[in-house]
Amino acid sequence: MRFADEMKSAVTPRAALLVLGVLALQLLFIASYVGALHDPRPKDVAFGVVAPKEAAQQTADRLEKLPGEPLDPRVLADEAEARHQIARRDIDGALLVDPRGTTDTLLVASGGGTALSRTLTSLLTEVDAAEKRTVKTVDVAAASDQDFNGLSSFYLIVGWCVGGYLCASILAISAGSRAANVPRATIRLATMALYSIIGGLGGAVIIGPILGALPGSIMGLWGLGALVVFGVGAITLALQALTGVMGIGLAVLIIVIGGNPSAGGAFPLPMLPPFWKAIGPWLPPGAGTWVARSIAYFEGNAITGPLLILAAWALVGVVVTLALSARRGRPVNGSIDLSGTHYGRT
Repeated sequence: MRFADEMKSAVTPRAALLVLGVLALQLLFIASYVGALHDPRPKDVAFGVVAPKEAAQQTADRLEKLPGEPLDPRVLADEAEARHQIARRDIDGALLVDPRGTTDTLLVASGGGTALSRTLTSLLTEVDAAEKRTVKTVDVAAASDQDFNGLSSFYLIVGWCVGGYLCASILAISAGSRAANVPRATIRLATMALYSIIGGLGGAVIIGPILGALPGSIMGLWGLGALVVFGVGAITLALQALTGVMGIGLAVLIIVIGGNPSAGGAFPLPMLPPFWKAIGPWLPPGAGTWVARSIAYFEGNAITGPLLILAAWALVGVVVTLALSARRGRPVNGSIDLSGTHYGRT
């Protein structure tokens, strides 16, 4: 009987539910990472074809019918147009067919992900070999020599995301998961904003001037970092305002379990399975990784959409946090609810 009493004291029903929640997160973590990354295959990769008029459409049709549909080819006017679209991140590569010889040129951009550029090289080499032709690869947006496999931008974003939800979690754990009123919620958000500015600058300086791992504008990366950290932190505060301490687990579910494997870090989006390919651009790790690579290797092109997505996460986090805090701060039966628990008149 004593042991049963000790068991009830040691593992409360609330603690048991939280443990079950952790178990679910653990299994989802394994399923998400292994599901996304265990068998990367290119699918509908945006790809340009430059060739004489008749040969261009024939080549595009042949590439479109490859087994597994790895490419989504479109005919382009010339090499300049192909390079321009790669720089704008409209396409991931292009084949320049030389009608006067047997060697074609493949344009790739390893700055957008070395796994994809290597896959395109291997695939087009096989395709041309079947036609008794060879391929010369030209990297028009090459990843830095210090950016192994193009992963530096991804790990930078992961670090910023981790800082965002850990800072928000600490703010909640240290003084109650739900802010008691609007002033306290505002202070938490302001603290989160200050932390984001400092954390964004620190990450940009470390990955740029200190390590030389990623080229590009330090100011641009700083701004991106501040937005990523604050967006993740704000949404974590909002989830905690909605669900209490379980909000930390929900933040991990969204950012770590859903966001990291779908971010296009190890394998760019065209190589991910459909589910992860679909959700990746809409989550902070995916949007942040895209912008970081654009800043570093693509002259800041194609960043408006992802930045708006990151800003939307931040805005939703702020609005939900303040709205729920205002609701808790209203008078309840003649008293003010300051802790998330209603107190009436005595």
